[in-house]
Amino acid sequence: MAEALRLAEKAYSIGEIPVGAVIVQSGEPDRIIGRGYNQRERLHDPTAHAEILAITAAANTLNDWRLLNCVLYVTKEPCPMCAGAIINSRLEGVVFGCYDEEKGCCGSLYQLPNDPRFGQHIFIRGGVAEDQSSRLIRDFFRSRRKM
Repeated sequence: MAEALRLAEKAYSIGEIPVGAVIVQSGEPDRIIGRGYNQRERLHDPTAHAEILAITAAANTLNDWRLLNCVLYVTKEPCPMCAGAIINSRLEGVVFGCYDEEKGCCGSLYQLPNDPRFGQHIFIRGGVAEDQSSRLIRDFFRSRRKM
C-alpha cells in the first residue's frame, strides 16, 4: 500500500485526483507487476484511472489478461468501471484505502466484484491506510477550491 500511496502523491503533484494503484503477484517473493496513478487529465482519457492503468501494466508484464494469483492495492475504493475491470481480469483480491460513498463499487454503493451472478469470489478489504488516502484526496480538493 505504501507504493500505491507514493503513486497517489505523484498524481497529486501533476494535478490529477490522487489515486494510486499497484498489482502484486503472489510468489516467492511477492512482486509488483503493475503500477498506475490517475492520468485522466494528462492523457485526455476518461478511462485512465489508476486501477485500469495498473491492470494494463500487469497484463503486459505477464503477457496475459488473466491476472491469476494477483491482488490490486489502491488508495481509493474502485468505481463501477474499475470494478468491472477487476472482475474481467480475474484478480484474486482488492485492498483499498478510503471508501467512496458516492461511486464506490467494492462495498459502499455496490459490491460488484462479488455479485454472485458473475460467478467469482474476489476478496475485498477496505480501510487499509484509510487516513493517508483520505487526507490526500481531501487536501487535493481543498487546494482546487482555493484556485
